[in-house]
Amino acid sequence: MWKKDDSKPQNSPVSPISSHAPAVVPAAPDSSTPPPRPVVAAAPSVTPSRSNASISQGIRIKGEVTGSEDLYVDGQVDGKLNLSNGTLTVGPNGVLNADVDAREVLVNGRVNGNITGRDRIQLSSTGQVSGEIRTERLAIAEGASLRGKVEAGKVPSSIAEVRAAAAAAVASKAAAGSAS
Repeated sequence: MWKKDDSKPQNSPVSPISSHAPAVVPAAPDSSTPPPRPVVAAAPSVTPSRSNASISQGIRIKGEVTGSEDLYVDGQVDGKLNLSNGTLTVGPNGVLNADVDAREVLVNGRVNGNITGRDRIQLSSTGQVSGEIRTERLAIAEGASLRGKVEAGKVPSSIAEVRAAAAAAVASKAAAGSAS
């Protein structure tokens, strides 16, 4: 015959029940049926999401930081920061003395250097930027500080072609000058 005290050994730790697992209520004991087995719910399916890497307050990095994921910086970075397909968020305590290249840049702290945001750059009310900004879309909140040059909007193809031709001409003259 099944007894409630027999099912749980004395002095054993009780495992916590997940909030996702349904509660199991034992039925009245019956000598013809075996004791019920606990029902364990499968862990909920976790869809892999884009992880955020972070450089927290009190961390200082000197050099080049590269990656393709999102990055949150609330510490200090001196050098270069390149996120090929990610979003850079500069926290309120973040200080960047670096040139930045990312898909999106959100500035809540301070950036001293040139910023290239291929899609968008956003300066919050606590954001401070000193340097050149190049982006398709620019948002500046009231109270933000911006000192430098801004190039915003899509570059028309004719201007891009003219710049590419001028750069090629300068490069060919430099090559011809060094060859003679």
